Amino acid sequence: MDTAQRGMGLGWDAARELIARSASEAPDGLLAAGAGTDHAQPRRVAEVREAYEHQCEAIEAAGAQVIVMASRALAALASSPDDYREVYGVVLSGLRRPAILHWLGDMFDPALRGYWGSDDLDEAADVVLDIITTNAEKVDGIKVSLLDDAREVALRRRLPEGVRLYTGDDFNYPALIAGDAVGYSDALLGVFDAIAPAAAAALHALDLGDREAYDSLLAPTVPLARKLFEPPTFNYKTGIVFLAFLNGHQDHFRMVAGMESARSIVHLADLFVLADRAGLLRDPALAVARMRHVLALAGIA
Repeated sequence: MDTAQRGMGLGWDAARELIARSASEAPDGLLAAGAGTDHAQPRRVAEVREAYEHQCEAIEAAGAQVIVMASRALAALASSPDDYREVYGVVLSGLRRPAILHWLGDMFDPALRGYWGSDDLDEAADVVLDIITTNAEKVDGIKVSLLDDAREVALRRRLPEGVRLYTGDDFNYPALIAGDAVGYSDALLGVFDAIAPAAAAALHALDLGDREAYDSLLAPTVPLARKLFEPPTFNYKTGIVFLAFLNGHQDHFRMVAGMESARSIVHLADLFVLADRAGLLRDPALAVARMRHVLALAGIA
């Protein structure tokens, strides 16, 4: 949950209040908030570290666990992998409880290309693994959002004992969560927002050891997920909000900066069809009425 990021537009006092209120309402250990550097305009690597520390302090003071989000500023200012080692080492050493790191691929944010100090993903994996190993007692796990299941599994198998791999692979999540004889990935997925009913039922089935039911529940959601996150992947939020609108979770289809127009009407129509096939339209009559309204606004009778 990126409560800290959501709170940024409110100002830090309001953000702290939001996190503290959420932490007080959540069971112990179940609330995490993303710490980034986007409240500042760092011009030096040291200022990136200071910006991270500022947000981490606010999050922990409010009672939440820190997710150390990838920083555009660090990606722009770092001159070598050692800059990442230094920043993450200092930030992690100052935390009260283990944090979750986040490796977000450039398909989600082009400004993060070359994160961990290399465009070569194998070299980048070596750097982040070194950071985790050096600071293992301060790392709960790492969320990997690269849409590359083989690479994720390879990294998962190299993690120190006790450090978890949280999958952010919105294409290959069924097999990654189910795992293999060596291990599995925990789920921390954007697509779960859109497929929550199916995901909840599938994870319950997996807990009961019913792999067949798990697979049958999640399989129909994969085409929807791949459509939601198709290139340009960073526009996936448009589809997430659109499905929330169809399902009555909000009474409008509007987004900040007009991002509701980031996907075509054909893309939105495909989402409608795929959500229906996956059984994810909780009130079909409402969804149809709202889809017709969207089509009419697009000039389609």
